[in-house]
Amino acid sequence: MSKNWWKESARDIPKIIVEPPGPRSQSMHSSTVRYMRGLSSQVKLFPVCFSEGYGITLTDVDGNRYLDFSSGIYVTSLGHSHPKVSEAVASWAKKLMNCHDFTTPVKDKLLQKIAEVLPGNLNGVQFYCDGSTAVEAGLRAARAITGRHEFISCFRDFHGKTMGAVSLARMARGDVLAYGPTRAPGFYLVPRPDPYRPTFTKPDGRIDTDQYIRFYEQFIQEGTAGNVAAFVLEPTQGWGGSIFPPDDFFPKLKKLCQNHSILLFADEILAGMGRTGEWMCMSHWNVIPDIVTFGKSFGNGFPITAVVVREENAEALDNISASSSYGGNPMGCAAALACLEVIEEEDILENVRTVGAFFQKRMSQMKEEHPIIGDVKGKGFLLGIELVKDKSTKEPFEEAGKLVYQKAFRKGLAWIPAGHILRMSPPLIMDEVYAEMGLSMIEEAIGEVEREYGYR
Repeated sequence: MSKNWWKESARDIPKIIVEPPGPRSQSMHSSTVRYMRGLSSQVKLFPVCFSEGYGITLTDVDGNRYLDFSSGIYVTSLGHSHPKVSEAVASWAKKLMNCHDFTTPVKDKLLQKIAEVLPGNLNGVQFYCDGSTAVEAGLRAARAITGRHEFISCFRDFHGKTMGAVSLARMARGDVLAYGPTRAPGFYLVPRPDPYRPTFTKPDGRIDTDQYIRFYEQFIQEGTAGNVAAFVLEPTQGWGGSIFPPDDFFPKLKKLCQNHSILLFADEILAGMGRTGEWMCMSHWNVIPDIVTFGKSFGNGFPITAVVVREENAEALDNISASSSYGGNPMGCAAALACLEVIEEEDILENVRTVGAFFQKRMSQMKEEHPIIGDVKGKGFLLGIELVKDKSTKEPFEEAGKLVYQKAFRKGLAWIPAGHILRMSPPLIMDEVYAEMGLSMIEEAIGEVEREYGYR
């Protein structure tokens, strides 16, 4: 199969027949919200109803066709309905959907492939069907490995929506105690390095990662009971706005954890499996975590996730009753195995590095030319544009973020809002032609918002 399988379907996008969200989308959305509650902000801001997707293209019920800059929020990374992945799922759906956690040929192949592509001795694996469950298993594994019960995580990280996972993150969203009223005992949060908005700086104003590490040292001593099992972080913040730490941060954090016999738990649900140009985002800093979770793009839309631990700690997964009803089912394993094979067969990592460099160059040009772009962020295909009211004060421009999101969507770009930080996670198969197309729609929308607010 050609690596350009998706290009013919993308030939005439974007194609807007009726201004979105169109009448059929609005009618279906109105019907849906009679019963469905808890919709995401992106749906509330732009209630379009999608009917199909192929490659880098999404189509709504009104016949509008969009360029996808979301991948279902980091999920369909190899393109919608990738033929190899779809065929792999369909094949097992016809012969064996579930047999609990018994061995199947496809599961055995997937486990061997995971051990092959991951660095070091990360090869103790258990499968699940959503990210939160994998994170919860990682937390239980950390306690079993260490005999300790406390966890440290970071401001504005996001790890899921079950009790342990939400306790690793911000409990409130705006004025709403979305996950409150309190976090579980033994969970603590600390600041993490944000180069654009640093908490600790050097005398010249640059971010000082050594001060973060010193603060963590002090916090472990003074703010915990001295029973920290793991330091849990996203390698890059997704919900927080595509924020990457300085390159020296994770090597220093790993050394801190080793000095205190604390496990380093990397939650790669969002960033892993090629999105930043490496199998594992932590590999950018040559750091191998003790525990890692994968999800989202792991099955390219089919719900399969994983927790992986070092070989010497694999027995912990035996000790925490790690199996689940749906995790590791043949369809999920087939989807994940096909994805890993596609990444290799279609040279996805190289494409992410090459087109990712184009994204960075083009976004940097946009930053220089637009007064409300305070910062641009990212590696590979995990990207963000931060909008501010003034570049000197860095005051977040939330209103502009919502407007830019809606305006670009109406032009034919399906993507992700995040307040004042515009997030982008295009399918990893995308080339520079469509990367430029998407950024041009965003830039045009930013220009329109700047004129509305008197910046031009």
